[in-house]
Amino acid sequence: MRLPCEVSVSSRLLPSAGLTGPGRPVRAVLSLGKPPGGGGGGGGVWLLVSTARHRPGAKYQLRENVEQVFAKFVEEGKATVRLKEPAVDVRLSKANVSQLRTFLSAVKLAHRGTGEENLPLSALIPPKASEVEKPKSKMTILSKKDYPLTQNFPYTLEHLQASYCKLARVDMRMLCLKSLRKLDLSHNRIKKLPATVGDLAYLQELNLQDNQLESFSVALCNSSLRKSLQSLDLSQNKIAVLPAQFCQLRELTHLKLDDNNLLRLPFQIGQLSQLRSLSVARNKLPFLPSGFGKLSLEFLDLFGNPFQQPMPLVPDMQLKIPLTLLEYSARTVINSRIPYDSHILPFHLCDDLDMAKTCQCGHACLSSFIQTTVTVNLHSVSHTVVLMDSRGGTEAPILRYFCSLTCYSQFLDRHLQSIR
Repeated sequence: MRLPCEVSVSSRLLPSAGLTGPGRPVRAVLSLGKPPGGGGGGGGVWLLVSTARHRPGAKYQLRENVEQVFAKFVEEGKATVRLKEPAVDVRLSKANVSQLRTFLSAVKLAHRGTGEENLPLSALIPPKASEVEKPKSKMTILSKKDYPLTQNFPYTLEHLQASYCKLARVDMRMLCLKSLRKLDLSHNRIKKLPATVGDLAYLQELNLQDNQLESFSVALCNSSLRKSLQSLDLSQNKIAVLPAQFCQLRELTHLKLDDNNLLRLPFQIGQLSQLRSLSVARNKLPFLPSGFGKLSLEFLDLFGNPFQQPMPLVPDMQLKIPLTLLEYSARTVINSRIPYDSHILPFHLCDDLDMAKTCQCGHACLSSFIQTTVTVNLHSVSHTVVLMDSRGGTEAPILRYFCSLTCYSQFLDRHLQSIR
């Protein structure tokens, strides 16, 4: 068998001679096998350590020659094989965990000299140069003819770009790249994202510009992307609505939604406290959600949206007097910050609580509220604002909710005083 990893070989006699310890680990391939023709100065299985600078490698006999195997950190892809003669330590790192376990088991069997016929041995010949080269971390594909159909993507990839490839769906082979940090699938024909995209636990940047997406699923919002995703580009698609759960992507710092069919933004978008750049140009937004005012941005682009004229004096009354038991209970849960989830409450009640509005007084309201729109200067939420119209205006209508007639009356008094 062969194990690609990083290796450093150090002699245990060096300290007694006053010499320095092992050097930096280098990329190598470790092979277990028997020398051709049974040579090599002894029987049994031998270990061959081959590096890019010395592909013929160094051979070490294993039968009754392994003093100890250190496997405490095998789950991190690390281990050490201590040999008796010569007195060296072969330190392994950055190895595939499952392959490393198999390799160490084979080393122990080779040391005992038992079951050698069942070991996954390979020929003790120098590996190809490509096998000992530094693993590929970045791959860029910019045409359909260059797209790999018969070969897998290198499992070590951290940055993958596959643009202008006419992809109709996300290649499932990409979802096996567990080290992926940046995935660029822009300028394709993708219509739907599989929920398994959320299994890319280290994904920080996702670029889906210029595709045919019509939605962004709730499953992705609830996936591990909540803790990793920092940059998301969904511009030039066909998305009309983003789910309320979208605001669970709390690590987002850059979000692009230009040139879609968005009719509204998630009303709790203010929960994206890390967001610094937001671009929603050329959509169909009539107003901004109530949570928009909580954002603290450096850059904001809302150019080309058909914002409606705010009408604070013509509210939408949804008050239910007296309040229902459900409304009372929901307000108590939210105002008192009582924890809840689907293990305690039915899914539909959790969704209702997640969708609760917040009154200007700070209290929550569910299905009983007063809704109106007011004008907000966007410089209150962003340092830089792209001009919204030919007049250079930077004001937009934003929704406001009130839990009672009292709160609405107090707002109305302040509003009338401000325009006198």
